Amino acid sequence: MSSQPPPPPAPPTINYILSFLLVGLAWGFTTPFIRRAARAHHPPPHPLLETAAVRDSRMRRALYGGLFAAVDLLRNPRYAVPLLLNLTGSVWFFLLIGKAELSLTVPIVNTLAFLFTVIGEWWLENKVISRNTMAGMMLSLGGIALCVHSKSG
Repeated sequence: MSSQPPPPPAPPTINYILSFLLVGLAWGFTTPFIRRAARAHHPPPHPLLETAAVRDSRMRRALYGGLFAAVDLLRNPRYAVPLLLNLTGSVWFFLLIGKAELSLTVPIVNTLAFLFTVIGEWWLENKVISRNTMAGMMLSLGGIALCVHSKSG
């Protein structure tokens, strides 16, 4: 007769709250930085693209152009660092959905990403948060509170 070991105790609620906040922050707050770096990016000319325009097909030129654009952006720390943080948030999210309630995790994290994107635009670009956006932020938080309340009862 073999006995099953007891399941490990559930992590404290604060761990989930911090995890939701970190993923939302990584996804949302980095987005304005990524966008600003992509807008300000002016890639250097690539001789291979010039010679490819003459001898290669349109698809091959587009492939070369996309490859050089991606490499040029990734070499730019103003783009690569926020992108790395954003992708780290995706890894955290993957780990989180294995432990937390899926029907809560997805809306909470996406709502937090929206909120942190708005806050990031305000902080980085001095963008005014309109009354409608503020109302949307409050309604989003209210919706999340209702979701959490419905699961806890």
